[in-house]
Amino acid sequence: QVQLVESGGGLVQPGGSLRLSCAASGSISSINAMGWYRQAPGKERELVARIIRGGSTKYADSVKGRFTVSRNNAKNTVYLQMNSLKPDDTAVYFCNADVIRTLTFALENIWGLGTQVTVSS
Repeated sequence: QVQLVESGGGLVQPGGSLRLSCAASGSISSINAMGWYRQAPGKERELVARIIRGGSTKYADSVKGRFTVSRNNAKNTVYLQMNSLKPDDTAVYFCNADVIRTLTFALENIWGLGTQVTVSS
């Protein structure tokens, strides 16, 4: 069993900052890509940022220059530093990872349960 547990969401004023964390645990041999998606009410889930094991990153155009994704491979953890937050960033943020399982070495795509981020004055 592999789990992703997010933390760090909350309520913040426009222009403020938040840092999300996501830790993977369980039967993990290694993790390829890790990243963050978000889903606002009435909208589809969308990619926010993604980082592969070697460090290359990809961002949604709407967050470039404001958000930074990083990871600690030794801790199987991915982070999302969010600055200059806007009301449009309000959503549930989900962690996602491509995990290679121990023993079987099967590749699985895993989702966390999500953490709410609300940007409002």
